Amino acid sequence: MNTTQQNDIRGVLIAIARARLLLPNATIAEVLSFAPPSPIEGAPDWLLGRIRWRGWELPLIAFSRMAGIAPEAGGLGSKVVVLKALSGDPKAPYFAILTQGFPRLVTVSTDRLLHEPEEHLPQGVSAHVWLNEDEAFIPDLHAIEALIGDAIAQAQAA
Repeated sequence: MNTTQQNDIRGVLIAIARARLLLPNATIAEVLSFAPPSPIEGAPDWLLGRIRWRGWELPLIAFSRMAGIAPEAGGLGSKVVVLKALSGDPKAPYFAILTQGFPRLVTVSTDRLLHEPEEHLPQGVSAHVWLNEDEAFIPDLHAIEALIGDAIAQAQAA
């Protein structure tokens, strides 16, 4: 095996309103068809509500709204990607992101991934990259989980 193949990882490109997200394949638990979530009273507009999945009530976010990229709402053709949370919180092991269609598997080679240096990245974004011809954001999953936790705590306190 040559060294470039050893540095390759399996990734997933996820289409959101006016952008794409690039995530490691291992963070994705499942892809679901969109169904309207149960609203969370007092939550910010990017926290769409909660969905039921395998006995869990997961927060569903509109990443484009949260990051200030574009307005985004679920509808016909929308999907929901369930992600494994990185925080290790046993009460919140998953959260979900609204997507526009099915995620696409990609092979990410470190020598083919171009990083765009930016001073001001959108909220919840750790990097802006180019993968071949695809422009994408790499989400900051730790920051997103913290934003979700803060938003839910504030909504419950209101």
